[in-house]
Amino acid sequence: MNLALKLAYRNLVGAGLRTWLNVIVLSFSFVVIIWLKGIMVGWDYQAKSDMTNWEIGGGQYWHEQYDPYDPFTLAESHAPIPQQFSDEIARGDMVPLLMVQGTLYPQGRMQSVVIKGIDPDQDLLLLPTQRLDTVTDAVPAIIGAAMARSLQLAEGDYLTMRWRDAGGTFDATDVVITAIFSSNVPSVEAAQLYIPLEMLRGMTMMEGQATLLTFRDAEAERASVQGWVHKPKEVLTAPVDRIIKTKTAGQSVFYTILLLLAMLAIFDTQVLSIFRRQKEIGTYISLGYTRREVVGLFTVEGAMHSILAALVGALYGIPFLAWQARVGWTIPMDAGDFGMAMAQTLYPIYSAGLVISTVLIVVLITTVVSYWPSRKIAKMNPTEALRGRIQ
Repeated sequence: MNLALKLAYRNLVGAGLRTWLNVIVLSFSFVVIIWLKGIMVGWDYQAKSDMTNWEIGGGQYWHEQYDPYDPFTLAESHAPIPQQFSDEIARGDMVPLLMVQGTLYPQGRMQSVVIKGIDPDQDLLLLPTQRLDTVTDAVPAIIGAAMARSLQLAEGDYLTMRWRDAGGTFDATDVVITAIFSSNVPSVEAAQLYIPLEMLRGMTMMEGQATLLTFRDAEAERASVQGWVHKPKEVLTAPVDRIIKTKTAGQSVFYTILLLLAMLAIFDTQVLSIFRRQKEIGTYISLGYTRREVVGLFTVEGAMHSILAALVGALYGIPFLAWQARVGWTIPMDAGDFGMAMAQTLYPIYSAGLVISTVLIVVLITTVVSYWPSRKIAKMNPTEALRGRIQ
C-alpha cells in the first residue's frame, strides 16, 4: 500500500499542470460547498435565536381558539389566566399577552393592526417594554421599525387608535409612540402595536385575561391545561426548519453541478492517463503486479486528487471561511421583505461534522470516478500493452 501511495504521488507530481488544474477545481468545490452549508447552518441558528429572544421564549401556551393566520379569531381567543401559572408569572418566568384587533389612523390614513398588551416590567423578551412605563397624556405604545417606515412614524408621534371591547362596542383613544425597535423577526413588527397590559385589559373589559402565555424554561415539564394549547419551542420554530430544508434541497443542485464539473475533469484525466501510459501498465504487469493491484494504483492516483485538493483548499479556504464567520455575509436586499426570521447579515457556522462529512463525500465520489475508467486495465493483455496497444 505504501508503494502504491508513493507511485501515485510521483505520477501526480510528474503530470504537472494537468494535476494542479484538477486539484484547484476540486478545492474550489470543497470551499464553496462548506461555505454555503455553513450559511444555512448559521441562518438556522440565528433565526431560532432571534425568535427565542423576541417572540417565543422557551415556548408558549395559546388559547384554544387562537389562530395567528386568522385575525378574526382574536375576538374570541382570550380567557382568564389559569391559577397554576400565577407563581411563574410573579417570578417573571412567564409573560402573558392579550391581543385584540384594532385600527390606527396615522395622518388621516387607516391601518389595521393587532394591539398587544404586555407587562412593561417583563425581561423575558427583548422588546423594549420598559418604554411603556412612561407618563404621557395618551396611551404609551411601541412599534417595530418596519411598521414605522411603512406608516412614516417617529418617536413622539400621536395617532388615533380604535378597538372593540369584550361587549362588541367600539371605542377610540389617542396613543403616543414612546419607542421604535428593530428586530430580525418580521412577525414581531408587522402591524403590531404594543401597549401596557393592564391598560388594554381595562380598555377591553378583559380583566385578568390573556391570549397567549410565553414562558422562559423550555426544558421544564408542562402539563396540559384545559382551554389552552401547549406549543413547545420545537413546534414554534418548525417553519424555520422547513424553510432551511427547502433551501438546502435547492442548493444541492448547485453542489451537484460543482461536483460534476470536478469529477468530469478527473474522469477525463484518468482516461487520458490510461491511454498514454499503456507501456507503463504493461511493465507493471510484467514485473509481477496483479491486474487488481494496477487498477488499485490508478484508483489511488485519481483519489489522491481529492486529498491534494483538500490540502490546497485549506490554504485559502481556512482564511476565507474564518473571515466570513467573523464579518458575515450581508444580503444585498432588505431581509425583512422575505417575511421570515432572517438577519440582514448571516454569520456562517462551520462544525467539525460539516467539514469532515463534506471531505469524506468528495473523496468517496472522486475514488469511484477514478475506479470507473481504471477497470479497463483488468482487460488489457500485457504483451499488447507493452507494445502500446489496447486489446
